[in-house]
Amino acid sequence: MALKPDVMERLIKAAREASKRSHCPHTKFAAGAAVLTDDGQIFAGCRIENAAAGLTMCACRNAIFRAVSEGHTEIEAVLVYIPGRVVKAPCGSCRQVINEFGPTAEVYSICDGPEVLHRRLSDLLPEAFGPELP
Repeated sequence: MALKPDVMERLIKAAREASKRSHCPHTKFAAGAAVLTDDGQIFAGCRIENAAAGLTMCACRNAIFRAVSEGHTEIEAVLVYIPGRVVKAPCGSCRQVINEFGPTAEVYSICDGPEVLHRRLSDLLPEAFGPELP
């Protein structure tokens, strides 16, 4: 699924704005993310670190949990923005959460440079463990 240019611009804007609210004093990794729900709504989230590293929450998961907490449980696309010149795909934990709510989601990662990573979640998380358990 190719996103319409205006939808992509809205996702980029939301993710960039969210990254400005990141709390990342330990790593300086100010990620922001935006998710597109099946009804066209966009929810954003930012990275929030904790001195106890295991309690840090990634931007993707924050955006998804925000959407789900508002009743939106079907994710069409996820866009991650990381300031700097290198794109990074979502971490394994985020990929697993994306799978829970968007197993066919399109995943985009952008930075301040020209590079764009675009993959289907199934390419980033093949043979995923999913919610369709017996």
